[in-house]
Amino acid sequence: MLNIKLICVGKLKEKFYTDACAEYEKRLGGLCRLEICQLDEERGGVAAEAASVLARVPKGAFVISMCVEGAQLSSEELAQKIDALQTGGCGSLCFIIGSSNGLDESVKAASALRLSMSRMTFPHHLARVMVLEQIYRALSIMRGGKYHK
Repeated sequence: MLNIKLICVGKLKEKFYTDACAEYEKRLGGLCRLEICQLDEERGGVAAEAASVLARVPKGAFVISMCVEGAQLSSEELAQKIDALQTGGCGSLCFIIGSSNGLDESVKAASALRLSMSRMTFPHHLARVMVLEQIYRALSIMRGGKYHK
């Protein structure tokens, strides 16, 4: 079973975000081993957060940083990417969502893929819900499910 770690900088406070994340965590339970690591924002900004983020990346994981300048993939393309990684022997993915100030360049440089959800601006904490939903959608596509239609 695929291991997926989601490293997020910043705490969710709003119930509607925590409820949505909990729903996708539940849905993903039978599709992968999911771990969510929630880190505090640092007073020193993204440079101070970088060491904490990088220290939590699992060894051997394919690292995906969520950043505005990243590639934009369709849900099907993300599913194909994950499937190709898994078929190629990769058993661990690590998605990283920075603070509302973004990600330090050192975190982006340590990533195998920089991924953008859109050129639009969304509330920062919504990104966590969106990433979890897209992971669920990608894994559903890979299993031939009808969720994505």
